[in-house]
Amino acid sequence: MNQYFNRQQLKGLSMAKQWFFGLILLNAFTVSVAVAQPSPGNTASVAQVASANTNLLQYDKPDRADKVLESALKEGTLTLYTAFRPQDLPLIIAPFEAKYGIKVKAWRSGSNNVTQRVVREAAGKRPEVDVIMMPASEMEAVYREKLLQPITSPLTKDLISSALPAHKNWATVFMNVTVHSYNTQLIKKEDLPKTYNDLLDPKWKGKLGVESKAEEWYSKVVTVMGEEKGTKYFRELVTKNGMSARLGASLLHNLVIAGEVPLAMTVYIDLPEKDKRAGKPVDWFALDPVVAQGFNMSIAQKAQHPHAALLFYDYMLSPETQKLLASLHYYPASTKVTNPYPNMKIEVIDPVVTMDTFTKWTKSFDDVVIKNSSSK
Repeated sequence: MNQYFNRQQLKGLSMAKQWFFGLILLNAFTVSVAVAQPSPGNTASVAQVASANTNLLQYDKPDRADKVLESALKEGTLTLYTAFRPQDLPLIIAPFEAKYGIKVKAWRSGSNNVTQRVVREAAGKRPEVDVIMMPASEMEAVYREKLLQPITSPLTKDLISSALPAHKNWATVFMNVTVHSYNTQLIKKEDLPKTYNDLLDPKWKGKLGVESKAEEWYSKVVTVMGEEKGTKYFRELVTKNGMSARLGASLLHNLVIAGEVPLAMTVYIDLPEKDKRAGKPVDWFALDPVVAQGFNMSIAQKAQHPHAALLFYDYMLSPETQKLLASLHYYPASTKVTNPYPNMKIEVIDPVVTMDTFTKWTKSFDDVVIKNSSSK
């Protein structure tokens, strides 16, 4: 999460609005796969959707699948806003379009930009989005703005315990598991640290890197260590051995492959796993605690194509798509598929706690790590 804004200016605003207006100040660059542009006639369609029968979103009778499919085919399209990995997004969308003949208009950007766009469209009463997929903390911010709606799906019963909140406004598609990656030409496997304390060894001086928005990972590790002990540890680590802070997990990962950052503290597990199998000089390991956050999916409160959105929702949670995600080296949310990381014990970030304490942990991460790192 990126929280670099003037908090005095934003005092009194709700959490997601703080996020939104803060992001405007960043003037963030957006990378899109395909942009669904607003249509001039949108006002009428919003009114039509508001009055339409969308009871299928919580329908649980035996004929649910037939009714959802019939209604979805009539709508014929849906708009997806997501922070999904750009290289894998087409691989996920294509089978859905081929199976159902329903067009997915996908707009892909960073999670902060997705949050910004969802809030902006809602404030302007010109919503375009049907389905939202992004990390749990940002989804929690949008939920608090009452921009989502509860969904009933028979597939949620197969998900891991942290994947579905009681309010059912979102569900986890996969877990973003944070691990440590290293350049195999610069670091031997036998020399890897076994614990966080091992990283205090002077041999790691100048070799460590971290993603500059890793507040959530940092807060979880510090909390598990014990707040006072954990904060002291990171302060000592950065002081003794330094830390290179880079914006973006993908950038950090690529710098490991290039050898510019020999060991990265915070990359998502699928990135080095993919490139290791592709023959690139990278591998990964995990120190305890292994921190993970849900990558969640929701249907917008004012979805223009609610039934096509619901069909896509079921598709993403289905065993077939969960197997596809596992084959792409993600940590699947479904218990009905084989997990590619079966022996990994993860510590799941609670998005509610993250949102309630984000000011505290952003400040701590900035003060302890970022301000004392070599940032680029």
